[in-house]
Amino acid sequence: MGGSAGAKRGCEIVSPEQVLGRLTDIESRAAPDKFFLRGRRALLETGPRVAVVGSRRASSSGLELAKRITEFLVDREVTVVSGLALGVDTVAHETTIASQGNTIAVLGTGLDRYAVSRNQALQDHIGERHLLVSQFPLGKPSHRSFFPRRNKTMALLTDATIIVEAGENSGTRHQGWEAIKLGRPVLFPIRFLESTRVAWPAKMAEYGAFGFDARTLGLVLDSLPYRSAEPLPF
Repeated sequence: MGGSAGAKRGCEIVSPEQVLGRLTDIESRAAPDKFFLRGRRALLETGPRVAVVGSRRASSSGLELAKRITEFLVDREVTVVSGLALGVDTVAHETTIASQGNTIAVLGTGLDRYAVSRNQALQDHIGERHLLVSQFPLGKPSHRSFFPRRNKTMALLTDATIIVEAGENSGTRHQGWEAIKLGRPVLFPIRFLESTRVAWPAKMAEYGAFGFDARTLGLVLDSLPYRSAEPLPF
C-alpha cells in the first residue's frame, strides 16, 4: 500500500484511510487529515490494538496493575498503545518492550520533539523498533491543546481503551469519551470503576463502559473486533 515518505528522519506521511481502511462517517469526523509515522507502519494495519492509559501520578498499586494488565495483553499478542506520558503510559510502553511485545506511542508533538524529556530514550527506541504516530508535523512543540486531540486520535487508532487509574480531572477521561463516541469499548479495572473517589467512570458506565478483572479480560479480548486496512470480502 502506497504512502508518501517524508525524507526528514525517516518520517512517513499517510492518510488515516491508508492505515485503517475505509472509515465510517463518525470516524472520518474524528480523524486528522494525516498521520506522521516513524517505525513499523504494519502495527497500524493489523490488530488487535488496545490503549492502556491512566494518570501521570498513578499510585504504586495502579502502576503495578498497569504492568500486570500490559503483560496479559502482550501474552495474547495485543499491540499495546499509549501516549508516552509519565506514570501509566510509561509503564505500559516499558512493560511491553520488556515482554517482547509490540507498542505504539501516539504523540502530542511532532515526531522530532519530546514532550517528556525523561522519556527521550524510550521515544527513540519506540521509533526505531516499534511505532511512533503523530498528527502534528515535524518541529511542532508541545501545547496543552494538543493532548485532547492526541487522545481522540488514540481512541480512533485502537480497538479498545483500558483506563487503569486516573483522577477526577485527569485528561485521560477525554480519551474515554472519544472512544465511546466512536463505538469502541472502554474498560476499567473493577476496583477503579467501583471507587467512590472518582465520579466520571460510573458516568461512562451509563454509556456502555464496563469493568473487568483477571477472569473476564480474556473473554473481552477474545470477542474484540479490530481495525485492519485490508478490505472486507463483503
